[in-house]
Order: sequence, then structure tokens, then C-alpha cells
Amino acid sequence: MSSLVNLYPAYDLSPLAGLLLLAALLALGPVLWVWLNHRQGRPHQRQHALRVLTLFLTFDLVVFGAFTRLSDSGLGCPDWPGCYGQLSPLGAANQITAAEIAQPEGPVTHAKAWIEMAHRYLAMAVGALITWQAALAWRDWWRQRVVPQALARQTPWPWLATLTLVWVCLQGAFGALTVSLRLYPVIVTLHLLGALVLLIMLATQVVRGDPQAPRRVLSEGTRRYVHVALGLLLVQVALGGWVSANYAVLACTEFPTCQGRWWPEMDLREGFGIWHEPGRSGSGAYLSLAGLTAIHVVHRLMAVVVTGVLLALAWRLHRIPSWRKLARLLVALLGLQLATGVSTVVLGWPLWAALVHTGGASALVLTLTWIAASRTWQAAAVATAAPPGMHRLGAPP
Repeated sequence: MSSLVNLYPAYDLSPLAGLLLLAALLALGPVLWVWLNHRQGRPHQRQHALRVLTLFLTFDLVVFGAFTRLSDSGLGCPDWPGCYGQLSPLGAANQITAAEIAQPEGPVTHAKAWIEMAHRYLAMAVGALITWQAALAWRDWWRQRVVPQALARQTPWPWLATLTLVWVCLQGAFGALTVSLRLYPVIVTLHLLGALVLLIMLATQVVRGDPQAPRRVLSEGTRRYVHVALGLLLVQVALGGWVSANYAVLACTEFPTCQGRWWPEMDLREGFGIWHEPGRSGSGAYLSLAGLTAIHVVHRLMAVVVTGVLLALAWRLHRIPSWRKLARLLVALLGLQLATGVSTVVLGWPLWAALVHTGGASALVLTLTWIAASRTWQAAAVATAAPPGMHRLGAPP
């Protein structure tokens, strides 16, 4: 890692107040947009629209976070939460210019600084929106206790909204650690997983908070299968994050073989040592080709397992008329993941393929969460044996 970056203090809280104010102003835009577009609707409809918009912006945040990492902009500003102690790269122009002159291809340039700060601005705006939604959830919970009839059509989620707020604060802390520990792979990977868990929490609130959502038939066995599939998918995403953070993508440059063999030489112990700098082993030496290959091949093998599990789940869902659209979406997203995963290898890790791969993984997580969080009921017999009209109506007689 660049000595210039390491010499600069990792934390400078002097711009914190200004950044919090900026986050509130940025969050005000989505709030006003929702209010203007739903001003004739009821309060619970406006809140649901705000939850959907927050989920959309969080999905964008995950993809933009991947862009920040993949464009080597993670240390574009080597301190946290500002940029060289300033509110934006404009105030830090002299420091950035000096760092760029010293190392033109280094981690600090004007473009990388703006990418890094744009990621932080978006993250803070999402945090402000989640804070606002938690406050609204507790307000509604209190109103329903005082006047139960006031919100009869709405299901308040104060505890999940509060947990989401706590989680987004933890994500902010991991973002700070990502900078202070100079992109340690374990922190980068946990930060990615934390972002996906945040998506799961927000998507659950969107699905469960929609009073118009129909109930669909789903057996308890299939529901458990969805949870297993989601867990395996998160493991695969973590492995993908580990591949990227350790620069192991190009350890294998062909597909389906690796280095001309089906089972190349690998060093699992070196490849999966937890605490080390990016691209290095626990001893401080650069990761060997065998270590990098182990990381890459394990990700490939897990992809085979997850693909089989998701295809089986899609088949089970496709047998139920009310789930067929989501089953087809699941297969389409899986195909996209396979195509972009192979493209990153055979095309030499192009940025567009890596970004679409991250977005596809996030979309798969959202799809499985949508299924798991949906209001369902169990048919007494096999789901496909029920009359088609019952599936469309979605409610038991």
C-alpha cells in the first residue's frame, strides 16, 4: 500500500457535522419526491413508497460500492469521514494534487477522490432515510397503541426498522475500518455482506409493509428451501468478495479449466488466511499463485452448488402458477450471473462485467428475500393440485 496513504491519519472528524447536514439535505430530496407524487394518498402509502425508494437507492449503493472498489478508488480519500479533513475533494485539491504528482497511478487522484466521496455521500443519504423511517415506524406504533383504529390497515415494523438503523450504523463503522485498515480483504468482504444484509432488511420491510400484497400458496418445505438457498447464496457472495479483494480473479484465465487443468495446484491455507493485507498472506509476503488459485477455484466450485440449488428452487416454484414469474426471474438472473462470471475470467476482468456480476448477485438476494418475506399460506394438498383460481386469488377459502 502507498506510503503516502499510510502516513496520513485514518480519522479526521472535523468535517463530521457538515457531512451530517449534507446527508440530511440529500435525503430530503427523496422524501419530497415521494410526498409530491403521493400527496393525494394515505400516509401508509407514502411510507411504503419511501421504503421502496430507499431499497432502490440502497441497491444502487451496493453497486456503486463495487465500482468504488473495482476502480481502485477505495482510498481515493485516505481518511474518514471526509477527504483530507475537508467536506469534499474541492477543499482538499492541494493535497490530492500533491499525492497524484507523487504517484500518478497511486490510490489518490482527483477522479478517485470524487468517486470515493460520492459513495460516502450516497451511503449517508441512505442512512438518513433509514433513520427517518425508523422514527416514523415508532410514531405509528405509538399511535396504534393510543388509537388502535387509526392505523388499522397498516402493519408497523418498529423493531425491524430500529434493527435496520443499528445495522446501517454498523455498516458505516465497517466503512471507516475499510479506510483505516487500508482495504484489508476480511473487512472489505464483511462490508459487502453487511450491505446485502441491509438489502434483506429493507426488502423485508417493503414486502411485509405493503397492504396490497396478496397471499400466495407455499409449502413449509419450500419456504425452508428458500432460506437454505439464500444462506448458500450469501456464502457464495462472500467468496466472490474474497476473490476480488485478494485480486484472485485472474489466477485462472480460461473456463471451465484453470491453468490448463481441471484440478490445478492450490494452497487453501494460504488462500484463506483471514487477517492480512490485500494480495498478501499472513506472513506479509505476496500470495503465491497456488494461494490465489485456491481462492478462485473454491469460488467456482461453490458456484456449481449454488446454481444447482437455485435451479431446483426455480423448478419447485414454477410448478405453482402464482410463483411462475419469480421462478423465471430467478433463472434469468442466474443465467446473467453465469455469463458475467465467465466474462470476468475470459475477458480479463473488465469493469462492466464485474459490476453487472455484483448487481446480479444483489438482485438474486432481493428475489430470494422477496419470496421468503411474502405472505403465504400452506395448501392442504400438493400446491399444483389446487385449482388455478385459488393460486391467483392467493387466499385460502
